[in-house]
Amino acid sequence: MTQFPSTMKAIMLEKAEDNFTFKMHEIAVPERKECQLLIRVEYVGLNPVDGKLAKKGFPEWQYPHIPGLDAVGTVVDAPVGVFPNIGDRVMWHADLSQQGMLSEYVAVPNFAVSQMPQDLDAATAASLPCAGMTALFALDKLQIQEGDMLLIEAGAGAVGQFAIQFAKQRGATVVTTASKKHHTYLKKIGADETFDYHDKNLLKKFKVALCNGQFDAVIDSIGGENTIRNLELLRFCGRIACLNGIPELPNELLFRKAPVINIVSLGGAWLTRSLCAQQRMSFMGNLLMDSVNNGVIKAPKIIPIEFDAQAVTQALHKQLDGGIFGKQIVKVAR
Repeated sequence: MTQFPSTMKAIMLEKAEDNFTFKMHEIAVPERKECQLLIRVEYVGLNPVDGKLAKKGFPEWQYPHIPGLDAVGTVVDAPVGVFPNIGDRVMWHADLSQQGMLSEYVAVPNFAVSQMPQDLDAATAASLPCAGMTALFALDKLQIQEGDMLLIEAGAGAVGQFAIQFAKQRGATVVTTASKKHHTYLKKIGADETFDYHDKNLLKKFKVALCNGQFDAVIDSIGGENTIRNLELLRFCGRIACLNGIPELPNELLFRKAPVINIVSLGGAWLTRSLCAQQRMSFMGNLLMDSVNNGVIKAPKIIPIEFDAQAVTQALHKQLDGGIFGKQIVKVAR
């Protein structure tokens, strides 16, 4: 029988607030339920949503709350006959409403994890779930296909980098926005046209690039007023995937454009208790890991973070400030 300790270290949030801080706690190792795996956590990927939730909280959270949604680890206990097995390394995107992954051990439903290829770097695998799955969901909802003219906002972000590469695989022409210093890299991974989002003449330059045409689809990463601008850039009955909700939209604009508006939410797979959607995320995890492992898709640069409450606090505040080029990954296992 596999032995593991009765207590563990966990980084926890005692209350949600603008100037949030985390503290290290010693708590009991969770007991797995039927169809759950007990996993020893190795790496946790930090995402912008982790910082946003640390500021605003979430209705279903109990405090103190453990943050973190993306993780990689090794199965140390599992029900008999359940796959994956003890000793397997797995990757997953966790349930937003439950305690998070920044702890030494976690209990996770077996159907929600993806088994890692043996030769894939574990830190790289931890960088994939949230950003990669969001990009794939967005492209699927937009029904991107060969010949589509696609605008991807914030191309230098992790979601943007994955979206650019998978959109090119599907035959789209990809236009993206980013700081000028990242343009060369984004073209290297597949962007056809890159524009500086600070440029005051951005809309005029879009028109020149489109030969006064319009986009078939947009991945709207920013939200707010940008969503209204992006709807204006769409052709009639064009498609938009919104990653940050929808602002109040003018009826005249909706009537004139008749857009197909899509909302992208990984958390909904858990909040609606959709087993089908949770399993789909597992399949997406396999696709992401295989694509990176085979060199078809390039993962974002890894930025290592210590498993330390102060280090994670600083990392997530920095995440909210923007401008991070890469993925901040916490190494949990010693």
